[in-house]
Amino acid sequence: MKRDGDLSMQLKSPGQQLCPETDPQIPYVKATIAENMLMNMLMVLQVCVAFVLCSLQAMTGSPVDCSDQDTAGTSCTISLEKLLERAVQHADLIYRVSEESKLLFDEMLISFGMNLHIPEGTMCAPKMVPVPMSKNEIQQISDKWILHSLLILVQFWIDPLVEVQSSLENYENAPSVLLTRNKWMSTKLMSLEQGVLVLIRQILGEDGLLLGGPEETSNHFVSSDMLEFVRRDYSVIYCFRKDAHKMYTFLKLLKCRQIDKENCSFF
Repeated sequence: MKRDGDLSMQLKSPGQQLCPETDPQIPYVKATIAENMLMNMLMVLQVCVAFVLCSLQAMTGSPVDCSDQDTAGTSCTISLEKLLERAVQHADLIYRVSEESKLLFDEMLISFGMNLHIPEGTMCAPKMVPVPMSKNEIQQISDKWILHSLLILVQFWIDPLVEVQSSLENYENAPSVLLTRNKWMSTKLMSLEQGVLVLIRQILGEDGLLLGGPEETSNHFVSSDMLEFVRRDYSVIYCFRKDAHKMYTFLKLLKCRQIDKENCSFF
């Protein structure tokens, strides 16, 4: 397929008229422009993500930074303010990388000659985690609801991301950066889970961990052939990106309520 340098050759001369109904070159030009726009968006996002990764590398190994404690963080003495700050930064970075992963997957699909579309309004989050839509709804939800919803969302997506990583490794010519980013998200999501568990203990006490297990995910992603695997993987990355933003928003709201205590309804 011809790239940017050949685009001008596909256009008519000034004296000729382009007719979308009859000119076979019009779809090619549109597709090329769309591909170029996607590549430009991806390049900008990759620069932003790389900058944030480098800037926060020292503080985002895990929201729970207790090197002399057990990995579950049950005896962690980190302050609530610092823990919330790190958890928010952690969730923000996971969301940014999920944005990049979605664009990388789009670019890979273009190179495969595929175009998958996820319908607007697709239900991504577990059904037990309704998203508050109004200021009044936000005021009514409790900190306990926020924490439990966070834990449900985090635990819900751990296994699907691991499955996508295994699936991507079987693709032909899958971009190495996509594999790297997906593996990074999977690892950091597990770290975020530990941070949320510590937050629950600090804010709600040990009894706050008494809740049902994560919603079963296996039925959501059953596939029978390669095309279905691709559709499933794309759905996982698409939906995780949306739910990663919910995690980030919930953590920002929780931090505002616990620490800032001002203007906490404007989310």
